[in-house]
Amino acid sequence: MGDFLQRVGIELPIIQAPMAGGPDTPALAAAVGNAGALGSIGCAYLPAARIEAVAVELRRLSERPFALNLFVRADEPGDEAARDRVQPVLREFRRELGLGDESRAAAAASDGFEAQLEAVLRVRPRVFSFTFGMPTREQLAQLRARDIVVVGTATNVDEAEALAALGVDAVCAQGAEAGGHRGTFLGRFEDSLIGTMALVRQIVRRVRVPVIAAGGIVDGEGIRAALQLGAAAAQLGTAFMTCPEAGTPPAHREALLSPSARRTVVTRAFSGRPARGIRNRFSDAFERLEAAPFPQHQRLTAEIRAAATAQKRVDLMQLWAGQGAPLVRSMPAAALVETLAREAGLLDTGLAKE
Repeated sequence: MGDFLQRVGIELPIIQAPMAGGPDTPALAAAVGNAGALGSIGCAYLPAARIEAVAVELRRLSERPFALNLFVRADEPGDEAARDRVQPVLREFRRELGLGDESRAAAAASDGFEAQLEAVLRVRPRVFSFTFGMPTREQLAQLRARDIVVVGTATNVDEAEALAALGVDAVCAQGAEAGGHRGTFLGRFEDSLIGTMALVRQIVRRVRVPVIAAGGIVDGEGIRAALQLGAAAAQLGTAFMTCPEAGTPPAHREALLSPSARRTVVTRAFSGRPARGIRNRFSDAFERLEAAPFPQHQRLTAEIRAAATAQKRVDLMQLWAGQGAPLVRSMPAAALVETLAREAGLLDTGLAKE
């Protein structure tokens, strides 16, 4: 653990998860970094120029290391039959929200992975993490040449072994409890819904690189459990979504702090790709209806998701959340990092100073 922390340049084995789409902000990542942990920004939906601007803002707020994250993805082509299949359900929701019957315009597409990665290479964050797939060996070599620590996401042992063989510096073990999109890229996602602690222990035994535990961890006790099972650090996302520095919409915050957070589901309803969030009418509508492929479905639902958020319609909002959501607390990010470290026993043991 000490070697991993030293290489990254942080004092605490705590990572604020990248949360593409708004919850993570430069202010949140900077506050986490200034408290001795690692802040992250999910850049999957950002054009290259915006990635560079975000890094400039982060460095204005903090001199500490930070991580940038991207989706390594091969998008499926649009499917007209799938579009026709989901439109009747989407049309009803559009009418409820005062939108027209049909989507007026496709959601703006971000730059492709290659262009986004070029921006990351120019920015040179301390850590680059990725999910949904693997970069090429040539791309990994480019990251290494800039002394960037590379972390790949695995949801099963096969993926972890593939990442280790590629040459990543660490593997993030994304357990079934994790909120947001599933990172599965080998096999069916249904076969990779493995609990975080079981997954961490399996991966630790199979690879020779540091393992980061992610999924369902929201307090110091969870961090301590992950470290005891051999993880070099714990990554928390949902725990930071109720911090004032986060970009989480107010209605989403309220849902995370309500009894609704006790019921999460893995659904394709919002993007076409499996993701865990708080169950609501929108996710229920796709329990028996197959969504369109990602990212086509994500574009088809874009206006609905934006309007639902603006109208605080939690029954139709995209409410990403992990299974640990009922344990979240609302406090400034720096205070949360300190609280987590104290609960995990990191401050008492001096581990944070190794």
